[in-house]
Amino acid sequence: MKILIINGPNLNLLGTREPDVYGSETLAQIMKSLSEEAAAKGVVLDYFQSNTEGALIDRIHQAMQDGCHGIIINPGGYTHTSIALRDAVSGVNLPTVEVHLSNIHAREPFRHHSYIAPVAIGQISGFGALGYSLALRALIKAIKED
Repeated sequence: MKILIINGPNLNLLGTREPDVYGSETLAQIMKSLSEEAAAKGVVLDYFQSNTEGALIDRIHQAMQDGCHGIIINPGGYTHTSIALRDAVSGVNLPTVEVHLSNIHAREPFRHHSYIAPVAIGQISGFGALGYSLALRALIKAIKED
């Protein structure tokens, strides 16, 4: 089983950007831990991070050709603004779990709406880096049941 992990804008700054909101772990540390968990489950992970909307969309499209079985996405700020990213997730028709380190529903009102959630099989927010692990477990289960 192969799963694509997509991280959107500013997630490359994890560990230094607002650690009181996003935690002190870097994206590399989070992905290393997730990779170890996935390997123990026999799952291969492919990672991609970009601050550019078009690059994220292109990588989602590529997931079909790469033989990915599902996607875990933290769209960052594009969660609340990008219909194009939503359409890319919908268009590839791969089971997708949306992840947010912070609880977007407990933050500023503009963060409460997600364009991705309606086309994802689920959304996990507010559990910090653990959210990626929860998303991985949920996505593996969903893929196996399908």
